[in-house]
Amino acid sequence: MKEILPYIQIVLSLVLIGSILIQQRGAGMGAAFGGGSDGGAHTQRRGVEKYIFYVTIVLGIAFFLTSFASLFLE
Repeated sequence: MKEILPYIQIVLSLVLIGSILIQQRGAGMGAAFGGGSDGGAHTQRRGVEKYIFYVTIVLGIAFFLTSFASLFLE
């Protein structure tokens, strides 16, 4: 298990980064990198946006757990 754990962490980190960047308000890819500044806080999520939000939370927890597990497997 400890041989495959770094690969799992790499995949989780890349997917987590992608899901965080997708959550930016504004549909364009430029909005993910700082464009499309509208200044307001977005509090109510619906549809796909809500699903991506929950997936991001699950990915963050999974990344934390794999990182924590790697401390004890060495």
